[in-house]
Amino acid sequence: MRRLFPVTYETAAQASVEAPRTDVTEREWELGELAEAYAYPEVREPWLRANMVSTLDGAAQHDGRSQPISSATDMRIFGVLRALADVVVVGAETVRQEGYRPARAREAFAALRKAAGQGPAPAIAVVTASLDLDFSLPLFTSPLVPTLVLTGAAAAPDRIAEAERAGAQVVIAGDGMGVDPARAVRALGDLGHTRLLTEGGPRLLGQWIAAGVLDELCLTLAPMLAAGDAQRIAGGPPIPVPRRFELASLLEEAGFLYGRYRRPDRSAE
Repeated sequence: MRRLFPVTYETAAQASVEAPRTDVTEREWELGELAEAYAYPEVREPWLRANMVSTLDGAAQHDGRSQPISSATDMRIFGVLRALADVVVVGAETVRQEGYRPARAREAFAALRKAAGQGPAPAIAVVTASLDLDFSLPLFTSPLVPTLVLTGAAAAPDRIAEAERAGAQVVIAGDGMGVDPARAVRALGDLGHTRLLTEGGPRLLGQWIAAGVLDELCLTLAPMLAAGDAQRIAGGPPIPVPRRFELASLLEEAGFLYGRYRRPDRSAE
């Protein structure tokens, strides 16, 4: 892996014709180095980060799943981003399609999480209006930390009761059936979760974007073409004016680009 941006001494050396082919930036990065590269900023309020993968022609999935357009390094970064987060927020449809399981504790990040005041693994928070979920799955019955269910005040009481019987913690984050994105972020912050990570799906990411609550996008650009009618990384109605994000860093390996983009109006506090 090599860093393309921001430019460093090693980056410049890599581009030089005199630079040896064995430049250290070409080796596989250690997990600690990736954790440093993707560290959350020091902020007092919740910081919402998204992690998505896309092909060159904009497909976020192939045959309904993201795995076919991913890579081994993309999955390592996926694991690092989870290890840095307090909570992973995901849509109910993605839970159903991707077969979500509880986040696991990883020994490689135990000391880092302890130093940051975090538990052994991030909680999973499922955003759902209908609570149409299989509450017998390990995601709800056997997580290291209780799974959160974010829903609206008008959600069916029997479904809320079933979620709670399974061991989930239900969080009301909307006045109607659905979840209000800004209220969801505030509710997670009130629970002590400031390092937020969303892994989609596209419809949920579209809601975060439309509400203006997304602070950072970690985007893997896969050197693949998929054609077809696959979803983009974000769906839903268009916003009136496209929101510009700034490039924070860019890594490359085997043709895959790993970028981080941040909201320009949200700086470290």
